[in-house]
This record gives sequence, structure tokens and C-alpha cells, in this order.
Amino acid sequence: MSSHRLFGRQLSRDSEHRASMRKNLVQSLFEHGKVRSTLPKAKEVKAMAEKLITLARRNTLVARRKVIALMRDRRLTDEDQEFTGKTVVQKLFEEIAPKFNDRPGGYTRIIKLSDFRIGDAGSLVLLQLLTEENVPRGTIRRSAGLRRKRNERRRQFASRVMKSAKEKAKPEAAAVAEAAPADAPSAPTE
Repeated sequence: MSSHRLFGRQLSRDSEHRASMRKNLVQSLFEHGKVRSTLPKAKEVKAMAEKLITLARRNTLVARRKVIALMRDRRLTDEDQEFTGKTVVQKLFEEIAPKFNDRPGGYTRIIKLSDFRIGDAGSLVLLQLLTEENVPRGTIRRSAGLRRKRNERRRQFASRVMKSAKEKAKPEAAAVAEAAPADAPSAPTE
């Protein structure tokens, strides 16, 4: 198998699975406004989402048909899992695209999160649409140097606790030795 003129991330999936995953993540992004994922997946989804928003900004029948051809058009549900009567494409054309009419590009942002996925410790990111109500908050991720310093402080604290426990044990042992009578018969030694 040759690797001539291949582009894009493989994401350890075959082409059908990769395309399906990308479409589902884009739909979830348009439906909820944000998606938690890994960095490579988010970069792939970001490119597709920005192309679809650019198409939707035109608001023509041809653009609507192209968007429907590029992604599935699933129905939207509310908090009680009841269908709202709208689809993802309708929301894209009626609510999302008009917010970005004055913006020439860059409709999404990727924010690195401080937590990792439990199974394989993959770093997680938040991919979100650039709307006014979705403002990033929080602090930046701690570096490995801070983890190292924290572990050193834990070790120092543990060693201090152990030393203080030993120092408390020494006077108690001495008091027990003094309390024992000196003229008590000792065990015979052979």
C-alpha cells in the first residue's frame, strides 16, 4: 500500500468510521455549542465545522443542499429527550450562521483542559463555537515541573512525620525501660 498524496489524520480508524465520527462530532458541536474530545479529533472537526459555517452564511438553497450532503441531518432533542421539531441544519442556518455574518473566519476555538482521559491518559480539549456566552474560564494546565515539586514536598512532609513519630517513640521507650525494676530477675543466659 502506498502513501502517496494522503492527507489528514488517520485517527486509527478506517475511512468510513473516520468520516462518520467527524460528522457526528460536528453535529454535536452545532447542537450543544461545545464538544469535549482529544486534540487530533478536535482539529479535524474544527476544519469541517468552519467550512460548514462558511457555507451556511450564504443562506441559499444550494448552500443548504451542500451542507446536508456533507453531514447527516439529525433531529434535535431537548433535556427530556423529546424531539423539538428542528434539525441540526435548521439550527445551523437559522441560529449559528447569522451570529458569524460579520466575521471573516475562525468560528471555533480549542481550549486545552487540565484533565486527562481515564483509560489511556489522553489529553482532553474543549472545542466550542465562538459566541459571546461561551467565554473560556479557568487557569492554564500545570506543567510537569509543578508536579515534580509537589511530589518532592509530599516526600519531605512524609519524612518529617516519620522523624517526629520516631522522636516520640524514643522517650516512651526510655520511660518504659526506667519503669522496669532493676532487681527483677532476668532470663538466664547460656
